[in-house]
Amino acid sequence: MIKHEYIHNGIFEFEAGGSVSGLKVAYHASERPWQAGDERKVIWICHALTANSDAEDWWPELVGPGKLFDTEKYFVVCANMLGSPYGSSGPSTLNPETGKPYFLDFPRITVRDIVRANDLVREHLGIDRIHFMVGGSIGGFQSLEWSIMRPEVIEKAVYIACGARVTPWLSAFNESMRMALEADPTFREAKDLKGGEAGLRCARSIALISYRSYAGYNATQWEKDEDCLFAERSGSYQRYQGKKLSDRFDAYSYYYLCGSVDSNNVGRRRGGVEKALESIRTECTVIGIDSDRLFPVEEQKFIAEHVPGAVYHEITSKFGHDGFLLENDQLTQIIEPLLP
Repeated sequence: MIKHEYIHNGIFEFEAGGSVSGLKVAYHASERPWQAGDERKVIWICHALTANSDAEDWWPELVGPGKLFDTEKYFVVCANMLGSPYGSSGPSTLNPETGKPYFLDFPRITVRDIVRANDLVREHLGIDRIHFMVGGSIGGFQSLEWSIMRPEVIEKAVYIACGARVTPWLSAFNESMRMALEADPTFREAKDLKGGEAGLRCARSIALISYRSYAGYNATQWEKDEDCLFAERSGSYQRYQGKKLSDRFDAYSYYYLCGSVDSNNVGRRRGGVEKALESIRTECTVIGIDSDRLFPVEEQKFIAEHVPGAVYHEITSKFGHDGFLLENDQLTQIIEPLLP
């Protein structure tokens, strides 16, 4: 897949207020460009919180030539979310009024803003029909919202490990991570994009606990020394993962993306969640993960019960929410028969 940049010619208005001109959306697409009359089917992948538009990088077992989402057979697209530091407009991009990053002055971003921006990319490419859309976690939010927003565009969709409305449980995790960022004094100073780095590492540690499970940690993080005085292995793992994220991400982008998760509510101004789900006409498959503590399977079952004709599948994993990135054989078994 090749990386591209879309620049919006005009003013982009955000749902929560505020606007920017020259909005940018980075995206990756199959190497052979899309052309008028192209006979390839379109697959659109919506990525999760700290991933990017290079789906071959973060879903390598499933995306690429000859793989489940075959980038040669299909025209595969993945757009980078607004607020992400990987090329789309957000707090890490330059504010034309100051010549410095926006930091906390960027407009607040909702899931609907992200979908609207991605839909601008679709229009820019000249794609009238998305034959298959898939997303996990916040990528599932996008897929679900897009199915409601543009029912004439999306033919089939798979929503993995997500919900139709942010729960108090999920929002509490998001606020805890924001508190970790705010506790780092360099975050509010906003001198450069290294601000809040220590807070970001802590926030990532909090997130990781929500992504994994009791069984997952016990399967990988037991002390090797039966006689050790203090348990340190899992703590070392948490610090490693925190640093790993802070080496490639910034605290301001993370802060905004956590906020966008809190905006997820397909029923807002649509008469409620159930009514919004019942309006979906896309052919839908919903996948839950039995050990997911962040999005328990009750949330996916609720979606499947209220979307007309939706089919529910459940995969087994000891890795909790992260199972959608790891249980590739089970996902392939469910998704492969659905592909166009």
